[in-house]
Amino acid sequence: MMLIIPKVLSQTEVRHVRDVLAQAEWTDGAATSGPQSATVKNNLQAPEDAEAVRSLGALIVDALARNATFMSAALPLRVFPPMFNRYGRGMGFGDHVDNAVRQSRQTGLRYRTDVSCTLFLTDPGDYNGGELTVEAAGRHQRVKPPAGDLALYPASTVHRVETVTRGERWASFFWVQSMIPDLSQRTLLHDLDKAVVSTRAELGDTHPAAVSLTGTYHNLIRMWSHL
Repeated sequence: MMLIIPKVLSQTEVRHVRDVLAQAEWTDGAATSGPQSATVKNNLQAPEDAEAVRSLGALIVDALARNATFMSAALPLRVFPPMFNRYGRGMGFGDHVDNAVRQSRQTGLRYRTDVSCTLFLTDPGDYNGGELTVEAAGRHQRVKPPAGDLALYPASTVHRVETVTRGERWASFFWVQSMIPDLSQRTLLHDLDKAVVSTRAELGDTHPAAVSLTGTYHNLIRMWSHL
């Protein structure tokens, strides 16, 4: 499942993030990859333990916590501290699968990577190429949303960043360790949550159908959650 969540960051927040990152000391992105990924990765990354990066990451995590769609789709237990990358002309990231477990230099904690996240920081007109391409069920889904939008997709999928041929592509990337590790269960819960919201809006919070659906949703989380 690939999901695009619009306007996770406002345009003002995107400009602030870009202004801060413009002063960062970018390094070779391959240095933070696993053995296979490093062979196909060609980009730059901002040092994840830099104070400015920590501050921007906290801004993004706060924005995620306010976003109902993200919370419903990811059901986060923990969010890996956001990192930042940029792709200039000729840069890209070939087919790869994200490491199952990542350790953060900021927190020292290990995170199981259930959900991969890319938060776009440049608009599609600012660069050519650079699409995020995710392979799922024999199909290739290619996305290039506006700055401030977030792409969510299973970390278990093969994905890549197409080579940039003009301009630069900036983004934040991170992972979610979900309370519900199983993708099919997480997808069902997201669909059910949307039905709950719709039913409550149409019939009211105290209608028996709304109460029943809400109870079923929470009981399934109680049954399936890994905490």
